[in-house]
Amino acid sequence: MSLHIKTYKDFEGVFQVVLEDGRSSLATLNFAPGKSVYGERLVKVGEDEYRLWNPHKSKLAAAILRNLPRLPIRPGSKLLYLGAASGTTVSHISDIVGTEGGIYAVEFSHRSLRELITNVSVFRRNVFPILSDARRPEKYRFLLEAVDGVYCDVAQREQAKIVADNAQKFLKKGGYALLAIKGRSIKSTGDLTKVFERELAVLKRRGFKIKKTVSLNPYDRAHVMALSKYQP
Repeated sequence: MSLHIKTYKDFEGVFQVVLEDGRSSLATLNFAPGKSVYGERLVKVGEDEYRLWNPHKSKLAAAILRNLPRLPIRPGSKLLYLGAASGTTVSHISDIVGTEGGIYAVEFSHRSLRELITNVSVFRRNVFPILSDARRPEKYRFLLEAVDGVYCDVAQREQAKIVADNAQKFLKKGGYALLAIKGRSIKSTGDLTKVFERELAVLKRRGFKIKKTVSLNPYDRAHVMALSKYQP
């Protein structure tokens, strides 16, 4: 069986690849052909090379498969990414935003930032690594332009506050935020429903309209992805 590829739903820049054995996978068009970031498979379809996108390693891929209704990240988007880690999801967003887009990738860990630079940004001129604490946006405000969206995946308490503080400084009015709420980073045991509700309430108080929340189970347990629009 030959490979087959099509756009996933109407998500510009996201594809569905049907593999030789009939299984399907999300994929993005490789911005750095020949380069794998985290051991993901590269597949050729005609003249194009695609990177399979593993939802067990990327909360954004998990959210898409868990019926995120739309993906506001598209070719040409400028994005502030908080909690970039070693760059797994950053690299797929890099594929999506392409030559005209850009990602300001904020990471606090020196080790993770080194991996982000070594494995991602040296091959992708649309990724700009920033060593800093996402809780202190004033520390990197001189490095950024206004952005279309904020993506947040930090293992901190007050995750929604971190998004809102950054949005206040950098996000265009009418822009969007994607917040991966890590319930167990806030409350280690017990029911997480109130944790999620509290974080969403913070976003609402700070000028966001919640468009959709999706559970990331079974890909990431105790996580929810919240899509919201900034209307201060």
